[in-house]
Amino acid sequence: MNNLRISPARAEDVPVILELIRALGDYERMSDQVVATEDGLRVSLFGDRPAAEVVLAYVDQTVVGFALFFHNFSTFLGRSGLYLEDLFVRPEWRGRGIGKELMVHLARIAVSRGCGRMEWAVLDWNESAIGFYERLGAHVMKEWQLCRLTGDSLAGVASNQS
Repeated sequence: MNNLRISPARAEDVPVILELIRALGDYERMSDQVVATEDGLRVSLFGDRPAAEVVLAYVDQTVVGFALFFHNFSTFLGRSGLYLEDLFVRPEWRGRGIGKELMVHLARIAVSRGCGRMEWAVLDWNESAIGFYERLGAHVMKEWQLCRLTGDSLAGVASNQS
């Protein structure tokens, strides 16, 4: 797609980033869990200590997708990695290679920054995404289970009350 451009997001892009996050929540059947706000994203992405980075995919001047990522660390490799938290292409723009170009862009960032690997999670019911990632050469690691602490559980562990 000749008119596709991928660029780092800027603070003024926060409203469209939140719009894309909400669209992702709808797609993943988790819209009730999207509690992000523009103010919170502005601080988390563009404040004094950014927690993550975002790239936006444009066709001409239209934002058609995004990827949000951050660095993690592999103790086994002794190197940082790039963790893809979310990749989303608006439904009407799918099937045109935009998701692949976002992945290529992120892989280039990972390589240029000396990352030892790039990782992400995928919902087990999302067969089209799993197939897409496998076609890119990704190994879907079924032997690993994602663990998460949130809300009261997180607070309980933090206060040693669990």
